[in-house]
Amino acid sequence: MASLVKTNKIANTGGGATEITIPTDGLWPNTTIAANAIDSDQYVDGSIDDVHVAAGLDAVKLADGTVTNAELQYINSLSSNAQTQITARLPLSGGTMSGETIFADQLVTRPTIKDYSETKTALTAAATVDIDLEDGNVFTLTADQNTTFTFSNPSPTGKSCAFTLVWTQDSSDRTITWPATVDWAGGSAPDVTSGSGKIDIYTFFTMDAGTIWYGFQSGADLS
Repeated sequence: MASLVKTNKIANTGGGATEITIPTDGLWPNTTIAANAIDSDQYVDGSIDDVHVAAGLDAVKLADGTVTNAELQYINSLSSNAQTQITARLPLSGGTMSGETIFADQLVTRPTIKDYSETKTALTAAATVDIDLEDGNVFTLTADQNTTFTFSNPSPTGKSCAFTLVWTQDSSDRTITWPATVDWAGGSAPDVTSGSGKIDIYTFFTMDAGTIWYGFQSGADLS
């Protein structure tokens, strides 16, 4: 059966020719075909074999056109078969995490937590000490001078966050100045325990990004 070529799929080069000769071996070397000139349905079985494509092929020209160049480039970073690497990741059924997991303030729903801990941060004594909730939720400070505390980086409005402060008194009694945003149980800040090495424990929480901190002395005169 003779090979067929649709003439409306051949670019007009201006030569006026109306006939073409198809080589008997079916090969047309060094031939340029106009853009969008041949559709896959013009091939016998709809496939193209051993094709050489110029650099810069857009990913949207592949499959159904929904894959972007950036998405296609992700494959370049895979060191082996993609499925092998995916399979090696933590399965949905669970496993052991060996590194830090950062949720970036995203919601974790319905977890069951067991054998957990909170980060403890030792603060450096100074005249003004900032308690930054990005550093942890339990803080310790051994005083060596009167101290003014500030609180920073609470959770946003509509969410709640809390922290605990463990204060150890100096050999000479030191005082604490709290942020004006602290609303103390009973209406006033508790006394700081006198005596070298005496420990007071304070707990604070906020529900409005630190506009109000509710404060409690959860332990006093400990040692």
